[in-house]
Amino acid sequence: MALPTLAPPVSSPLLVTARPRQWIKNVLVFAAPLAAGEFVEPASFVALASFTLASAGTYFLNDAADVEADRRHPVKRRRPVASGAISVRTAWLCGLGLMAAALAIAPLAGPGLLGCVAAYLALTFAYSWRLKRIAVVDILAVAGGFLLRTIGGAVATGVPMSSWFLLTALLGSLFLVTGKRLGELRRDPGGRAVLAAYSLPWLQQTLTMTLTGTIIAYACWAFEFSGDASLPLLALSLVPFLAGLMRYSLLVARGDGEAPENLLVSDGFLLVSGGAWAVMATAAIYFG
Repeated sequence: MALPTLAPPVSSPLLVTARPRQWIKNVLVFAAPLAAGEFVEPASFVALASFTLASAGTYFLNDAADVEADRRHPVKRRRPVASGAISVRTAWLCGLGLMAAALAIAPLAGPGLLGCVAAYLALTFAYSWRLKRIAVVDILAVAGGFLLRTIGGAVATGVPMSSWFLLTALLGSLFLVTGKRLGELRRDPGGRAVLAAYSLPWLQQTLTMTLTGTIIAYACWAFEFSGDASLPLLALSLVPFLAGLMRYSLLVARGDGEAPENLLVSDGFLLVSGGAWAVMATAAIYFG
């Protein structure tokens, strides 16, 4: 049975190339303010818009750069740029325009956000042109994009971040990206050139390492929360957090994980555990 998607089917080639299903990643800009017990501020939405424009722009440039390779791929050849629905020139212009717009609105939330968005664009540009072909570095680069979103949300709102929170975000990102590579290697070993450099045992070992690290980092953050939260309830939120990660790890071991943005919202167990964790953490931080 096909996994549900985060967005309805779209027919516009430009919108397809912008990957609206991937935009959910940008909600990470809300993570730091919410974890610190702060209510969502307008600056958070500026960060969300800026990173959404930036990420959409990178998809256009990535497809323009990979057009020849995509045309030889059985699935990627259907992408608008590879199929000819969008010209390479149009893809470049759209990508650069979206990136410029992202950089233009970022200063509305301060120079810190501008720096994070600029760093994100530099990282994704380097990833598209070189880093995605280097084993290990490609995983670190993608995880770095997640981390920059999280940091961007924090600096935009002036929220301090604890070391344990940042470590949870970093290791959690590495966990998701490693699971994605594991799923890709199992389903389509020729889909990415870098997959030839990986082995299933190494990816499984790395998945276990990052899973363990994420759980420990979250536990340390929950037990040492410096705000006014109800500590026992926040500490108990580790239970559904752990259950969700274990379930996700099981799904990856079964061969899923290639599309985490779909898997996270399609599995009932993950939805229930994620909901329970959100309710407990929110109640502890905001009402404790």
